[in-house]
Parts: sequence; structure tokens; C-alpha cells
Amino acid sequence: MSTSLSFTSTLPLRGPFVPRKFRAYTEHQIDQIAPLERLSEEHRFSMKVVASVLPFRVNQYVIDELIDWNNIPEDPIFQLTFPQVGMLSPVAFSRMATLLKNRASIREIKDLARVLRVELNPHPAEQKTLNIPSLDGNAVVGMQHKYDETVLFFPSQGQICHAFCTFCFRWPQFVGDKALRFATSEADQLKCYLKQHHEVTDVLITGGDPLVMKTANLKVYLEALLDPDLEHITSIRIGTKALTYWPYRFVTDGDAAELLRLFEALAERGKHLALMAHINHWRELEPPVVAEAVRRVRDAGATIRAQSPVLAHINDDAGAWSRLWRDEISHGIYPYYMFVERDTGAKGYFEIPLVRAWQIYRDAIRRVSGLARTARGPSMSTGPGKIEVQGVTEVKGEKVFVLRFIQGRNPEWVQRPFFARYNEKATWLSDLNPAFGERTFFFESEYEDMLPNGLD
Repeated sequence: MSTSLSFTSTLPLRGPFVPRKFRAYTEHQIDQIAPLERLSEEHRFSMKVVASVLPFRVNQYVIDELIDWNNIPEDPIFQLTFPQVGMLSPVAFSRMATLLKNRASIREIKDLARVLRVELNPHPAEQKTLNIPSLDGNAVVGMQHKYDETVLFFPSQGQICHAFCTFCFRWPQFVGDKALRFATSEADQLKCYLKQHHEVTDVLITGGDPLVMKTANLKVYLEALLDPDLEHITSIRIGTKALTYWPYRFVTDGDAAELLRLFEALAERGKHLALMAHINHWRELEPPVVAEAVRRVRDAGATIRAQSPVLAHINDDAGAWSRLWRDEISHGIYPYYMFVERDTGAKGYFEIPLVRAWQIYRDAIRRVSGLARTARGPSMSTGPGKIEVQGVTEVKGEKVFVLRFIQGRNPEWVQRPFFARYNEKATWLSDLNPAFGERTFFFESEYEDMLPNGLD
């Protein structure tokens, strides 16, 4: 059987959507973004300080269509895409600001940035130590395999985004440091690995954003998954923000029709294709071109599932979440996950206490119909696995968090409930202690044995 994908059909375009040229700005072009003139010179300087450490990229579509420039800096999409002073610790900010004020050399600035990034836990949840698979005794570059059923693949051409999210836990992909980056162009290596691992059913193509790639480049990786020896791969996921950061990718871009025909061809070959859309606020869904992009993706046979962390300054409000979920359902998008901000990067600026995250989830889920209650959370993507905060209750006179594994490094942990002592300030698993006088959580000993030298 041939693995080549052929394109046969064309989806019609609805509405007078005029082709738009993509333009993006980086940290070196902040002064070229005209609406920022509304901010003080000091504020703009603070943005440059943060952008010297954490990655910054925004495109003209986001600037024109998604940000309310009469409400900056509080506007949630502005917070989502532009550097904020609180994203660095006061000490880190002061050190970098001093260099910039003193007109330090580019090398001095880059050297300090590298030091400060190491302090930001660039690879949480043991990504560099436990998630890297091996093939014939050698580490496989540009892949991760944490849970039995799912392999993550990082195509090198897709390790950029149409615009960067300020909270993103993948920020090390974008700072130009090869030592921090996951990436590969080896589709054959992916295929060889999957042939040896029949427990894998899902491949997640991620980044960055794979949909920054030209369709011709993306096709190479997808065709590799059609090998007759890979029939156990039933689902292909593509992690993307393109639906709301650059919906023209599916509508009027030069190879938009080719991309949609690629999606159709995958469906015709029996693969379930899911776009894992990162949608952080309901306003992202408002422009009419987004509805057209979503329609075309769905008509091409792909499903769309949406996820986001709950974030201070952006969406830490039950009303924002319930509206987001309702709007997703109206577009035919499945609400998938509410995450907890990961323990990396600008966590200190965006994190909220776990109890607050649970309250937001509970209050939001009560306001929507059953169709929107497919959203799971709040979930922490920790080293041991995805851990959901199911609630707060009292057992035998002790106030506790009720937790469970949605996914685990050991599948036997999945769906097993456990309890942690209530801590109103806790924002991550590491802040929690076992309830009822227990010294450790049930999984800790086994997890520590998985770690290099038994150390976390």
C-alpha cells in the first residue's frame, strides 16, 4: 500500500475574506508597534527588559483584531501576548534592566539572559530526563514519550508560532538556545520508533506550532504515519494556536486549500485527525474569519479540541470560562482541558492557588450545559503525570484536597483518588503534603525510583 497522500477536493470559501499578508514583530521591533505609544516610556522599557529574557513575538492580526487598545495594560489579550513587568522576579528584572540602561553589549545581555533562564526551570516535569525515548540504545532527538499511548513529535520547521503566549511552558523552544530546544527533521526515525512500540496509538505533532509550516513540509511527517506497519497509530493530533492567532492559515493563505485537502486525505485513510487548539479567552473566537477557519477544518474531517491553563490577569474568572466553553460549543469545538499554570517561566505572574482554580472550574462548569462539560480540570501536568484537582472536602475532621491521576507514568496510577492536606496557598503539587498523617503520597516511592539517581 502506498503511503503517499493525494488531494482531490476543494472546500468552498464562504464570505468576502480578503487575503491578508502575515507580519510579525519580535523583541527588537517593539518600538515599531504603533499602539504601544499609548504607554509611558518607562512601561515600554520594562517590556524590553522582560523580552530580553523571555521570548516575544506578536503579529499584526493579533494587534488589529484581538486587543482592546483602550484597555491596556489590563486587556487580557494584551496580557496574553505582550511582556509584563511581573513576569520576571524583581532581582532578575533589576539585573537585566541595569545592563540595558548601561547599553551593555549584545553578548553581555545574552549571557545574563542565559543565566536567568536556567533559574526559570526551563524543562519542568522531567522532560529532559524521563521523557526522551531511545531507539537501538540511542536517545531519539525531537521526541517525547511520557505516557504509553502517546508520542510527542517536534518537527524542526514547526518550532515557532504565529505569536507567542506570555505564559507558555514551551518558551525554551523560542529563545535560540539549542541546548533547551526539542526539534528534529527525522520523520524516518519517528516511523522506526513507532514500529517498535505498538502500545502507541496517538502521535501529537507539537512545537512551537506545526501549522506555521508550509503544507508541503507538514505532509512529509503525516505521510510517514501512513506506513502499513503503523496501523496501530489511529489518531494524529496537531497542537496549534493558528485558529485564533492566524485563522487565515485555513482560509486565504496560498496553501490553505492544500492543507485542508491534506486533512481530508488523512480522514479518507482512516486516521482520526484532531487539532488541539489553544484558546485562552473567548475574545479570540469573535472575529468572523475564525468561524470560517473552524468550519473549513471541520468540513475537512478534523475534530477540534480546545484547552488552556487558568491564568491570573487573563482568564481567572468563572464567567470568562463559561462563556469560552459556550462559544467553543457553538463553533463545534470540544472543550478539553483546564490546566494549571506549569512550574516554569513566568509562573509567578500567572499562577493562582489550586483552591481558586478549582472554584473557578466548579463555578464555570455549573453555568454550562452537558455538551460543554467535556472540559477536565483543573489539571497539573506534573512529573508523575496529569493530576486533577477534583475538589475540597472534609474527611474525619480534616480538610483535604481530593486528587486523581488523569494520566500517569505508571498506568496503574490512573483514576486512583488520593488526598492532600488543604493548603490555601498551594499552586502546584510540590506545595502539597499527604493527608491523614501519611508521610508520602502513594506514588512517590515508585516515581523517585524512575528518576536519575533516585533524585528529583
